[in-house]
Amino acid sequence: MWFKHLHLYRLHDAPELDAASLETALDEQAFRPLGGSEARRLGWCAPAGRTGTQLLHELQGQRLLTALRQERILPASVVREEVEERSEAIEASEGRKLRRQEKLTIKEQVYEELLPRAFVRSQKVDLWWDSRRQLIAINSSSRTRAEELLDLLRETLGSLKVTPLASQTLPMRAMTTWLGDPGSRPADLVLGDQVELKAKGDDGVLRARQVDLDSDEIQQLLESGRQASKLALSIEGRLSFVLHDDLAIKSLRFDDALIDEASQTDDGDDALVRLETDFILMTQALAENIERLIEWLGGEAGSAGDAPSA
Repeated sequence: MWFKHLHLYRLHDAPELDAASLETALDEQAFRPLGGSEARRLGWCAPAGRTGTQLLHELQGQRLLTALRQERILPASVVREEVEERSEAIEASEGRKLRRQEKLTIKEQVYEELLPRAFVRSQKVDLWWDSRRQLIAINSSSRTRAEELLDLLRETLGSLKVTPLASQTLPMRAMTTWLGDPGSRPADLVLGDQVELKAKGDDGVLRARQVDLDSDEIQQLLESGRQASKLALSIEGRLSFVLHDDLAIKSLRFDDALIDEASQTDDGDDALVRLETDFILMTQALAENIERLIEWLGGEAGSAGDAPSA
């Protein structure tokens, strides 16, 4: 249940739905198995998997939803080889070269014939909806997948106004400052051992792992004009993560003390109780520390024309 990545969104004018109404809406967009000719499908499923049937878990204003995405994997190389074989056979039998449009038609036929036999890849993506703070967080390393999930939620609710969470100070600027000036770092914020530095020109991106970020080498790179686009950070006693320049939080790890607290809670060997216990402890830690992070970044960029400072 513990999230590994976060894409954060601010809800605006969120619809007021009780748990029962939301569950009904989710059921109308519940996942259905792929049909033979379908390339992909996305729908809601039970967060607890096979051990549960609820599409929604809501505790203390915190909502947990899960979507299941399935797609058929049909390698382009397989399609290309089949198209070439069929094209060559037709050209040999008719003694002429096929036109481009004819080959495109063959490609469409091959795709339609092979698709039902293609392997199916499944992926579950969790969504946390903090109805108290009007915040949505999606547990995915891909912003594209996160946006797909928001589209599904929008279709489920009829409308949904969300914007990516943004801070007054651009994360790149703050990360570069924290990296170059130890005195600027908030008291509980600790640098990790991973950084990505971007140059303003065409010098590309420099990535470093398992390094001392306070070393002279890193400082020299900053002095040359590079800026931190990714930075490993930890908040003492709570969690560690890699902050990205778009405010995405990745490689999220929770402190051992928090994991121990969850494991010591008596769940009576009930998988649903375990899921909900982990979820509420996780969201409490995340909500508190997301607020702190945004505060360290100068506060949230408002919706009335405020723009992040460069």
